[in-house]
Amino acid sequence: MRTRVRKFAHVLERLGLAMAGAASGLFVSALVGTSITLFTSQAFLLLMMLGGAIGFYLGIDTPPLPFNASSGKPSNDEWVRKIDTPEFLSAVGTFLAAFSAFASVGVIVLRHDPHIAWTWMIMAGWCVGVAMQIIAGAIARRR
Repeated sequence: MRTRVRKFAHVLERLGLAMAGAASGLFVSALVGTSITLFTSQAFLLLMMLGGAIGFYLGIDTPPLPFNASSGKPSNDEWVRKIDTPEFLSAVGTFLAAFSAFASVGVIVLRHDPHIAWTWMIMAGWCVGVAMQIIAGAIARRR
């Protein structure tokens, strides 16, 4: 059983991940908003930050598959030889979202003006990555 201190620490960790996701969403939306006039609104900025916060909160710290302690094998035999879908979605989604945020910060700091196709790719990577994180978190918490 978890103690109150451990539960509190876990909540703080998850809130920190959510803030990192929101900050990453801010960088991506700042880059996209400066390049694509359709996305220059504050609503877009907040939507990207909210998506990042939810995605990083749910998707980075997914609960693992339940294991049977006596045999060391998963308690659900159908998962024995299959890919753990939430873990895979979380990993790929985190990579895409983090890489998109990294690329956005690099472009902003270096004051580079990328081709519009690169900006669309950065935004698509962010949106797909965050969506994968949210889906991974939802699947992992339902099982």
